[in-house]
Amino acid sequence: MALRVSPSSILCNCNATPSHNNANSLSSHALHASYIRRAIELADKSAGFTSPHPNFGCVIATPSGKVAGEGFLYAQGTRPAEVLAVEAAGQLSRQATAYLNMEPGDCHGDHSAVSALVQGGVERVVIGLRHPLQHLRGNAIRALRSQGLRVEVLGEDLNSKLIEEARKSCLLANAPLICRAASRVPFSVLKFAMTLDGKIAASSGHASWISSKTSRNRVFELRGTSDAIIVGGNTARRDNPRLTARHGGGHMPMRIVMTQTLDLPEEANLWDTSDVSTIVVTQRGARRSFQKFLASKGIEVVEFDILNPREVMEYFHDRGYLSILWECGGTLSAAAISSGVIHKVFAFVAPKIIGGKNAPSPVGELGMVEMTQALDLIDVCYEQVGPDMLVSGFLQPIPDLTPVIPSVDETYEIDPTVTPYESRIIFFYKTWDPYGAFSNFSPHPIKMLDVDGDYSTWLSVEHYYQAHKFVGVDDPVARDCVENIKSAKSPEEAARIGRSMQRQHPYLVRSDWESVKIDVMYRALKCKFSIYPHLNSMLLSTAGSVLVEASPHDLFWGGGRDGEGLNYLGRLLMQLRSEFLGESPTLSESSCLGV
Repeated sequence: MALRVSPSSILCNCNATPSHNNANSLSSHALHASYIRRAIELADKSAGFTSPHPNFGCVIATPSGKVAGEGFLYAQGTRPAEVLAVEAAGQLSRQATAYLNMEPGDCHGDHSAVSALVQGGVERVVIGLRHPLQHLRGNAIRALRSQGLRVEVLGEDLNSKLIEEARKSCLLANAPLICRAASRVPFSVLKFAMTLDGKIAASSGHASWISSKTSRNRVFELRGTSDAIIVGGNTARRDNPRLTARHGGGHMPMRIVMTQTLDLPEEANLWDTSDVSTIVVTQRGARRSFQKFLASKGIEVVEFDILNPREVMEYFHDRGYLSILWECGGTLSAAAISSGVIHKVFAFVAPKIIGGKNAPSPVGELGMVEMTQALDLIDVCYEQVGPDMLVSGFLQPIPDLTPVIPSVDETYEIDPTVTPYESRIIFFYKTWDPYGAFSNFSPHPIKMLDVDGDYSTWLSVEHYYQAHKFVGVDDPVARDCVENIKSAKSPEEAARIGRSMQRQHPYLVRSDWESVKIDVMYRALKCKFSIYPHLNSMLLSTAGSVLVEASPHDLFWGGGRDGEGLNYLGRLLMQLRSEFLGESPTLSESSCLGV
C-alpha cells in the first residue's frame, strides 16, 4: 500500500538564518530532497493499477540541475526504474546524478539496475534508504561504489533536517516492505468511518452511509493499493459488502472473511467471484458442509488450529502479501489491535450525531480501564475529505533499519564456519525473494516457436503459460485473449487476464489443457534457463538442494502450506537442473531463441 505524503509535510520550517558557510550545503540538501521526493512520487504511480510491490522511483538530473529522465517500477516482474530512467535520459545521463528513493533490488541475477546506471555514465547516486530485505541490503550500494560511482545514502552520508524529512518520506513510501521485513506480517491498516459521537452504525445496525461519497471514493483508492481487504463474519452477515475497488480496471484486492464459526449466509455478494476472488479463514473443522458449499462456489477456505489475527497475518505474509486493509467491526478490530498486527489507522469522522446506547463503536473491548492506557497514534495527520475529517496515524512506528547487519556473504568472510545457504531446501516465490529469478513472474523475455513455426517474443514465462490456455481454440474471443495476454504490461496482468478468462469462460480453455500445462511450463522454463547464462549458473549452483515453490495456496505448482502441495514448479526446475548438468556447456534449444 503506497502511503502518500503531501509535499508540505516534509518541508523544514527553520527560524534560524543560515550562515554563508553552510548556505551552499543547505541549498544542495534542498535540491537532493526535492529530487528524492520526486522519485517517491514516481514510485507511487502504479498504485491501484498493480498489486503492492517494492516501490522504486528514479530521477536522472544533469549537472546543471535539469531532469533528464525518470522511471518507476510498474509491477513485480517488470523493468527496473533505473533502466527506464537511463533510457529516457539517453546521452544526458553521462556525468549526471541519479536519485533513488530506495536502493535497487536486483534479485534476478542480472543486476540490471546497477548495470544501467554504470553503463549510462551516471557519476553520482543519491539513495533515500537501503533496501530493507536482508539478502538485498547494501548489495547495490557496494556494486555501484566498486564501479567508481559516488554513492550517498540519506542519513548516512548526507545529514540535515531537510535530508531527515526526505528520508522519512522514503520510509513511508515503502512502509509495507519494511514492516514485512521486520515483523513477518503484512503492513495492516485499520479503516473505519464513524459519526462525531463515535458510532459506526445506528442501534439497529443500519450504517449506509456514515461518510460522504468523497470519503467512500478515497476508500476505493485505499482498497486498490492493498493486497487484500479483510472483514469479520458480523460485517459479512450484516452489510453484505462487495469489497471491490470499483476503479474500472487494474488491481483488484483479494477479499478475506475471518469467521470463527463459519456462520455465514449462502447468498452473499462475496461469493460472486466473477471479478475477484474470496478467501474464508476459519477454525479447523467448522461447518464442513458449508465449507463444501463454498468450495462449489469457487471460494477458497483456509482452516486454522487457532484462529486469531496474528496467525492469519503470518499466513498471508507467507503468501507474499505486503498490505492488508481491515474494514471490520469493533470485535475483530479490537482483536487485531490486541494482537499487534495493526500498523496504521484511517478514521473518517463524519459531522453527524446518531446517539444510541447500544450503537456499535469502531473498536471493541481492549481491556483498558484508565485513560493512561490509551494507545496514542504517531505522526498524526488531519485532512478534510468533503464534509468529513480524515484522521490518520501509526499505532506503531516504522522500524528504523539504519543499523547495517552483515549479509551472509560478508559474515562468511569474517567467519568461514558460517556457510551461505546451508539448508538443502531452497524456497522461492516472489521475484524479490533471494531466488526470485526462479519465479515464472521474473522479467526475462523468451522467444518460442508458435503454431505457425515462427518465433514469437513473450515478456515472461507467465505470459507464455497463461496465453497457451487458449492457443489453438477456434474462437475469436480466445484469439483476442491470447493477444491481450501477450501484450500485457506485466506478468501480473497476464495472469489476471488468463485466470479471469478461465474462470468466467471455461469453455474457451483448450480441451487438452490439464494434460499439457506441465509441458507448456517446462518448455518455457527450459528456454528461459537456456538463453540467460546467469540464470543457468544460478540454477546449477543449487545442485544437491531441493527447490520448493513456496506458495501456501497453490497446491499444484507450489509446495502448499504444510508441504502438502505437488510443487510441480520446483520439480520442473530440478528436472532442468539435472538435464543441464548432463549437457555440454553450450546450451541451445530448437524451440526457443535468445532475446
